[in-house]
Amino acid sequence: MELLRQTPDNYYGLCIVDPPYGIGISDFKRKNTKTAKFDGTKAWDNNRPSPEYFKELFRVSCGQVVWGMNHLHDMLPTTRGFVSWFKHQNGHFSECELAWTSGNRGRYFDLPYQADLYGKIHPTQKPVALYRWLIQNYAKPGQKILDTHLGSMSSVIACIEEGYSITGCELDKDYYDAGMKRVQNHLAQQKLFRPEGPSADVSPLKLDL
Repeated sequence: MELLRQTPDNYYGLCIVDPPYGIGISDFKRKNTKTAKFDGTKAWDNNRPSPEYFKELFRVSCGQVVWGMNHLHDMLPTTRGFVSWFKHQNGHFSECELAWTSGNRGRYFDLPYQADLYGKIHPTQKPVALYRWLIQNYAKPGQKILDTHLGSMSSVIACIEEGYSITGCELDKDYYDAGMKRVQNHLAQQKLFRPEGPSADVSPLKLDL
């Protein structure tokens, strides 16, 4: 909220955010899985963001993608442009996840949940490929990207791959440190496997905690 309040109107071209849904998923994960390194001591999903958060988010960005549409819809305007991500999950988990967008056309993305979840560090970590697809479909060249809930930093890696700068926030130091390590590992691999020359350049990376 401090970052948003200090940001001028329409400063970011696009925000892609995955805030807490207020459904206690961290408690559910703690009881049922051991997939995330820091799972078991966190309670980050006990409460939803405030209406003020969404008011500020919409003020500072021209376009928005907000995950958790079905849990946060009462604080969001109506839209025809939601994203439906088919995750191929079953059992205790939903097969589909919805994102509210400021676009005017609905989109469907079919990608198994486990796709490119290498180095999973967060219970609700999303694939880099999903964020790359969102950037390709909703961002315009040269726009600044905002992610107010970085978590595993899949959005950061996607922005690097797509050539966008990103400003992000993560309040939890454990997730922030693990996410930054993941980003640095990605940058090291990128440098190792990309040829020398202009094509090897990495887009600016800006992170604010």
